[in-house]
Amino acid sequence: MAHAMQDDEVAAFLDQLPARTGKLASVRDDGRPHIAPVWFALDRSTAGPDSPAGDLVFNTAAATVKGRNITRDPRLALCVDDDTPPFTFVIVEGTATVSEDPDELLHWATVIGGRYMGAERAAAYGRRNGVPGELVVRLRPTRIIASAAVAD
Repeated sequence: MAHAMQDDEVAAFLDQLPARTGKLASVRDDGRPHIAPVWFALDRSTAGPDSPAGDLVFNTAAATVKGRNITRDPRLALCVDDDTPPFTFVIVEGTATVSEDPDELLHWATVIGGRYMGAERAAAYGRRNGVPGELVVRLRPTRIIASAAVAD
């Protein structure tokens, strides 16, 4: 039966393997929305009363549309869904912080690469994506809308 997801269900869904891509919405300089798929990881170490699951972390090149949008306007929304019946989704709205710290970049690029490509390829993806010109983006949730078993 369809139900609003509790905090632990949201965290488990976002952290589930195989990993699902997120669909990230950012704001263009003229106010139009921009949507792009992203690989992400959940940083449970940042979990707290305001963010029960923690921050969602992803990498992007600073020169991309989303990279430029995020550095100009940190308001973001990310949708992660299971598009098989009975259908589940989590929408995270929040604000982003950006880092270019080389150690943080390599760490998160490796974690995220391993999440999507497997542990055996994590280091290669970390080296590929944890480079100058890339950003570590942390989406701190301010609102989460989550529903499971929508079609039940």
